[in-house]
Amino acid sequence: MSVSPASPDVAPATTPSVTNPSVTLADAPQNGNRRLLAILAIVVASMLGLAYASVPLYQLFCQVTGYGGTTQVALTQAETVVPNHPVKVRFDANISRDLNWRFEAVDAPLTLNPGEEVVINYRATNLGDAPSTGTSTYNVTPVKAGPHFMKIDCFCFIEQALQPGESVLMPVRFYIDPEIVADSNTSDVDEIILSYTFFPVLGAGKAEDT
Repeated sequence: MSVSPASPDVAPATTPSVTNPSVTLADAPQNGNRRLLAILAIVVASMLGLAYASVPLYQLFCQVTGYGGTTQVALTQAETVVPNHPVKVRFDANISRDLNWRFEAVDAPLTLNPGEEVVINYRATNLGDAPSTGTSTYNVTPVKAGPHFMKIDCFCFIEQALQPGESVLMPVRFYIDPEIVADSNTSDVDEIILSYTFFPVLGAGKAEDT
């Protein structure tokens, strides 16, 4: 009787594991985008921080980017008035904790039609016992109304030096551009807030004491 030779043990075939390259390749652009967005966010935050730290830089930043509802400067009054389209304007006053002043809006909110020119006042008072100098930034809300808020005279970005206990009235002359009605993005605006914030002028106190 013939005996067949025993067959050697054969290990079952295994399927090699293959890493799906599509997952890694798909994730790579997303990771790159996240890093890019993070870098851009840091850059923008740094620019904004520097802008707030220096009023001239803030002014330039607002003029270039339109940030924060930057208003426009008008050399003349409006040529037309749009009747029956009242817009209420409120006046907001803020002050840095580093400036020992009282800053307030003198005038109550008012209602006007686009094209009507008005003059309102703010008041600043030095509450300290030494001369000090401040300067202000501004913005309007809603932000989209900024391009249609036309200021003819304003105290923003101008250094205001006050003696101890001294008060000063600071007028603002403005009108709302009649184009605010024709602009589909702003035709629904019926209330605007004009806001100013005063900051100390760095180094001004030392110069005044000499």
